[in-house]
Amino acid sequence: MNRVAKGALITRLIERLKQEGSWCGETHVQKAVYFLQNLMDVPLGFNFILYKHGPFSFDLRDELTALRADGLLRLETRARYGARIATTDQSAYIRKYYPRTLSKHEKVIDFISGQIGKRGVVELEQLATALYVTRESDRHAPTETRVKKLITLKPHVRKDDARKAVSAVDRMIELAHDVN
Repeated sequence: MNRVAKGALITRLIERLKQEGSWCGETHVQKAVYFLQNLMDVPLGFNFILYKHGPFSFDLRDELTALRADGLLRLETRARYGARIATTDQSAYIRKYYPRTLSKHEKVIDFISGQIGKRGVVELEQLATALYVTRESDRHAPTETRVKKLITLKPHVRKDDARKAVSAVDRMIELAHDVN
């Protein structure tokens, strides 16, 4: 997928996240793209590593900066809340040139936005790490095995929260089969 097509998908994802009630800070966008790529198999090609707040892509951070430089994204700042990422009129213009790409991925963008749009950064860290653990281990590994792995990677996460995250990811995986 070329860079402009990726930009069209990312800006559409940001719009949908915002419509679902997301703050759309970088953490929200990072986790949404992680789910889009690693749960829904959208071939965006970003490399993610497990980082401070769960899976993180330095490539994606660079791409978000480039999309801002290209005028497709902008930052909005609010006192006490920090910056959030917003689309521009230019991004809507670019998306007009990729109707097939957007149409092909619209259902999965809607699904991911609906699943994670209203969640806060703490919950997003737990969910994305649960997906990371599930992908790195056997998908059919017992819940408690994956919970222990999540807690090993993220010792600040309480066991009950880790269990909820793993269960939520399992449910998302089940629901994702109906979307794809």
